[in-house]
Amino acid sequence: MVKEVVDLIGCKPGGVYLDCTAGGGGHSAGILEASSPDGRVIALDRDPDAIAETGEALKQYKARLTLVQSDYKEFESVLEAEGFAGLDGILADLGISSHQIDCAERGFSFMKDGPLDMRMDSQSGETASELLMRFTAGEIEHIIRKYGEEKWARAIAGAIKEAGRIETTLQLAGIVAGVVPKRFHPARINVATKTFQALRIAVNEELAGLDKFISDAAGKLKKGGRIAIISFHSLEDRVVKQTFKALAKSCICPPDLPYCRCDAKASLKIVTKRSVVASPDEVDLNPRARSARLRVAEKI
Repeated sequence: MVKEVVDLIGCKPGGVYLDCTAGGGGHSAGILEASSPDGRVIALDRDPDAIAETGEALKQYKARLTLVQSDYKEFESVLEAEGFAGLDGILADLGISSHQIDCAERGFSFMKDGPLDMRMDSQSGETASELLMRFTAGEIEHIIRKYGEEKWARAIAGAIKEAGRIETTLQLAGIVAGVVPKRFHPARINVATKTFQALRIAVNEELAGLDKFISDAAGKLKKGGRIAIISFHSLEDRVVKQTFKALAKSCICPPDLPYCRCDAKASLKIVTKRSVVASPDEVDLNPRARSARLRVAEKI
């Protein structure tokens, strides 16, 4: 959704933009092109492979691009260290990149066999395999039910613990497929999709602090600057929608008070009343864009 992001952020020459999730550099490239000849982009990613890929893909923009390996939730310290203050636009694409999905060694996908890893930053943290070994069946059930919204969570969690150490993606996918009765396998997605999503979210703590990040990011925008968030599942989209809505409210007093006593002021204006989805043409070219939801708000 590069065109939609560039248009809705309102990229302009001389602007300063933060791409919180560089991935393969597609969005950064679009922003740099739209803000030429002197717009700047600070691009972050937890994944060292993504930083290397973006640096290579965008080497022609080197003078206007600052690349930093970092979790997007630590963006404030990056801005301070690099000497940037107010921003004209912020983008966070919360999905995993195509490179991460397609690389079997990263362990994100059940399409190819690989180690059950799932870490965004492959150099630190606990792998999915290690998490499953450490957690109880009850804790695994909670993760799969909460982050995957999987109704077969209890049976899947029990089978996972019964299997012992699970080393590979296809091993886990096979366990899930064996637990869920065939008649309940989804028609359009793999039966293990929700379980894999849940574990990825848990391993990377993807929802932790998302609302705080949005609030902090709004504070770094210049007046009229915009923040754009792309989410890929309902849990993320719900947080984005609710946080935007909260920051766009001028009063947070209890509804039964006869008059406002909080003196709170709205910091954002919602630009997209409904989430923006990928065009049919983009979905045809990239089916993974089908679940993308873009929401944008503006600093007031």
